[in-house]
Amino acid sequence: MKKQTVIVTGASSGIGKEIARYFLEKGDNVVINSSTAHKLEQVFNELGAGDNLAMVAGNVSHKQTGEQLVAKAIEKFGSADVLVNNAGIFETKPFLEVDEAYLDRFLNTNLKGTYFTTQAVIPQMLKQHEGVVINIGTPLVNHSLTGVPITAPMASKGAIQALTIQLASEFGKDNIRVNTIAPGTIRTPMHGDKADQSAGLHLLNRVGEVEDIAEMVYTVAKSKFITGAIINVDGGMAAGHNLN
Repeated sequence: MKKQTVIVTGASSGIGKEIARYFLEKGDNVVINSSTAHKLEQVFNELGAGDNLAMVAGNVSHKQTGEQLVAKAIEKFGSADVLVNNAGIFETKPFLEVDEAYLDRFLNTNLKGTYFTTQAVIPQMLKQHEGVVINIGTPLVNHSLTGVPITAPMASKGAIQALTIQLASEFGKDNIRVNTIAPGTIRTPMHGDKADQSAGLHLLNRVGEVEDIAEMVYTVAKSKFITGAIINVDGGMAAGHNLN
C-alpha cells in the first residue's frame, strides 16, 4: 500500500493523537498540529519523535497555520496526501444565552479551521493529481437530543458536513476525495471519567474508543472510491438509542 503523508490537526490528545499514532504504526509519514505548543511537543515525543513524524504548533482558525502545515509536509516528506481536519471544540449553552463572541469561537475553530486548512492543502493535491480530505463531524448534526443545548457547535459542524459534499463535487474530477467521519461518544479526555454515562445513547449500549475512529480514518484514507460520504462511526447513535 502506498506510503502517504498525513496531516492531522488537533493531535495533542484524544481522537487526533490516536489517528496520528495509527498512521505512524502503519508506516506513513505524519505531521501533527495543536494550538498548544507544549502539549504538541509532549505528544511528538510520546509518538517516538522519529524521522516519519513532524509537528507544527498553531491555531487552525488562523489561515497561516494550514499553510505552515502543508509547507512542513512538503519540505520534510515531499507530499501532502491526506488531511484530517480533527481540531474542534464542543460545549453546551442554551440558545438564548449565546452571544456573538461565543458563536464566533465555534465558527472560527471548527468551520474556518477546516475550511482554510483544506484550502491550503488542495493546491498541492491538485499538483499530485490525488488527495484525501477527511473531516471529523458528528451524527448530532442530524439527530438532536433534548436537554443538550448545542446550537453553536452544531451550526459549525453542520456547515462542515455541507462543505464536505460541495468539495467532493468540486474536486472529484481531480481525483481528490472528501469525506466526513462522524463519531458517537468516544472515550477521550474531553469527557473525563463521564464518557460511560452516555452508553445508552448508542444501540450497542457502550461508548466508542479512539481506535474505532482511527481505523475508519485509515480505511477512508486508503480507499480509492469513497467520496462525498458522511460516515457515522457511532455505535448506532444516529439510528436510535438503547433504553434498557
